Amino acid sequence: MFVAIVSRTVQAPPDRVFAVLADGWTYSDWVVGTVHIRDVDEAWPAPGSRLHHKAGPWPLSLHDSSTVLACEPGRELHLKAGLWPLGAAEVRIRLLPVDEGAATRVEMREDFTDGPLLWARNKLNDLVLHRRNVESLRRLADVAQR
Repeated sequence: MFVAIVSRTVQAPPDRVFAVLADGWTYSDWVVGTVHIRDVDEAWPAPGSRLHHKAGPWPLSLHDSSTVLACEPGRELHLKAGLWPLGAAEVRIRLLPVDEGAATRVEMREDFTDGPLLWARNKLNDLVLHRRNVESLRRLADVAQR
């Protein structure tokens, strides 16, 4: 089901990495393509809560939101990320302790689920999505390791 799968070891414990995921206001710091966080539901990252974002360069910026589908604090966050009118994707971020919990293996899986991007799947799109997520995890590591 998921197309782009990337992983990275972050030199921070899972709780610290999850604290970044749980702070919706930091998403524009590490999610490639997200340029501004407009609002974060107070319950974030509880299932059903939403993060309202702006993606892409001005004047072509798109306003949409991402919704938490499932959350296991310290271990996993599963989102439905919107980017209408282009579509939506499901993103699953898993945190696995390594080095006796001193570090975290972060795994991100993403696949388009709705809209034109779903129908435009090809090797080039997969490669772009893969590279985008490699950079997103690099940025997430930078934020978590500060």
